[in-house]
Amino acid sequence: MDNLALDAPPVDAPHLRVLAQYLKEVSFRNVAAAAAVLQAHDHQPTIDMGVQVKTRPMGAQGDAAEVDLYINVDAKRLDLPMFSVDIVYSGVFQFVNVPPQELEPYIWIECPRLLFPFARQVLAEVTREGGYPPLLISPMDFAPLYWAELRDREARSQASTDTPLDKPEDVPLGSLSEPPP
Repeated sequence: MDNLALDAPPVDAPHLRVLAQYLKEVSFRNVAAAAAVLQAHDHQPTIDMGVQVKTRPMGAQGDAAEVDLYINVDAKRLDLPMFSVDIVYSGVFQFVNVPPQELEPYIWIECPRLLFPFARQVLAEVTREGGYPPLLISPMDFAPLYWAELRDREARSQASTDTPLDKPEDVPLGSLSEPPP
């Protein structure tokens, strides 16, 4: 019996295909490299990190999307900047037999979950090459971020129905290409 046939999903089962993944952008600003070496053991640095997901539909049938995972990190020691890193790690994903009502969780949870380990590795290597210990951030669960964004979107929608709109551009747009705030 063919083991590949047992591991493959049924032909009509919803699934996600990773068509490509790549480092789209990286920026490393090493503000205080020399000073950081001298103060390496004096004070613990403060690390501020932000994560954002953005996406754009792709494909003739809209059955694919490019998903960008933005990670930015600022490190300070005694309120003096040490380094700053901005990474955009992206992927192109195709959605096969995914019902429209299930598409958003695939895009905002599963796609970033698949991209995260690679972006994390780039972050660790860049900080190591900058003369610091590799910055290893903890794995992330994107589901709570998605559900929080969904609640915020519903609250904004509710607020917009409670107050009259003066102009058409005040109407909130809820599409897959709109990133969460």
